Amino acid sequence: MAPVLPLVLPLQPRIRLAQGLWLLSWLLALAGGLTLLCSGHLLVQLWHLGTFLAPSCPFAALPQVALAAGAVALGTGLVGAGASRASLDAAQYPPWRGVLGPLLVASTAGGGGLLVLALGLALALPGSLDIGLEEGLATALAHYKDTEVPGHCHAKRLLDELQLRYHCCGRHGYKDWFGIQWVSSRYLDPNDQDVVDRIQSNVEGLYLIDGVPFSCCNPHSPRPCLQSQLSDPHAHPLFDPRQPNLNLWDQGCHGVLLGQLQGLASTLGSMLAVTFVLQTLVLLGLRYLQTALEGLGGVINGEGETQGYLFPSGLKGMLKTAWLKGGVAHRPAPEEAPSLEAPPKEGLPEA
Repeated sequence: MAPVLPLVLPLQPRIRLAQGLWLLSWLLALAGGLTLLCSGHLLVQLWHLGTFLAPSCPFAALPQVALAAGAVALGTGLVGAGASRASLDAAQYPPWRGVLGPLLVASTAGGGGLLVLALGLALALPGSLDIGLEEGLATALAHYKDTEVPGHCHAKRLLDELQLRYHCCGRHGYKDWFGIQWVSSRYLDPNDQDVVDRIQSNVEGLYLIDGVPFSCCNPHSPRPCLQSQLSDPHAHPLFDPRQPNLNLWDQGCHGVLLGQLQGLASTLGSMLAVTFVLQTLVLLGLRYLQTALEGLGGVINGEGETQGYLFPSGLKGMLKTAWLKGGVAHRPAPEEAPSLEAPPKEGLPEA
């Protein structure tokens, strides 16, 4: 049966193919390295922001798979550069003849599978960030006051650092702090009538105030930070509560983190797409170069034309050949039929 996608390669096209593969392989190695950097950076960011993501959010799988795909792409690029360079020298190519085939199979199955999986995750998982951040930030705000509760001792510090670093306040805005108790009960005076009235004013028995933590204050504001009685228009002269951005961060942490992480995921997805295209070209080129050189005994400057191909025969033919070979290999040898002629009787010795 005829080979699949054959390509006739005379001497000069063979040399140009090897030279082009050398360049493409180094580009693939560069793309694989950049993919490693992008996925590593995203993984570090998720490690720092893991407190504010719901444990059920699957987004962390993206940089992990992309990290493995980038490593395989980097290795494939280095192997391709070495093999294509060695193919130009008849003395250096023989060691590659025995290992290039298995390496192509491993790179196609392993590296290609990882890249396809990473690309699928890059397209599907960023949508899960919205819900993951929504739940994670809600939990972080609820535990802000639990500075002495085991397991949540650092919740206040982490959330304050988050708001100061990313210039955000609350989950969607500063008013999110109005609906939760963010002051620990340890610092509330139970004999203070105002405290008692605030606790009794809601069915959940929480101490709710129209104030925000200090980390919501914008240090670039020319006026002193106003943290309490933000909904009272008469509490602070010359302060308009409808314009809190003059004093507080005007963005919620949900939108800021969502935009940053989705931007990193988009960059990583672009790098994965470029890496996938380069790896496909390198693997196809190496396969054509390998099969073309096999027809010349591994010598690229051999006389005459040779043919490169992807598969020696069609899929149906390969399966049929493998089936027949397997059947012949496991078919038991036919038993020899018993002879119909009786063995000659031995004559009695003469007396």
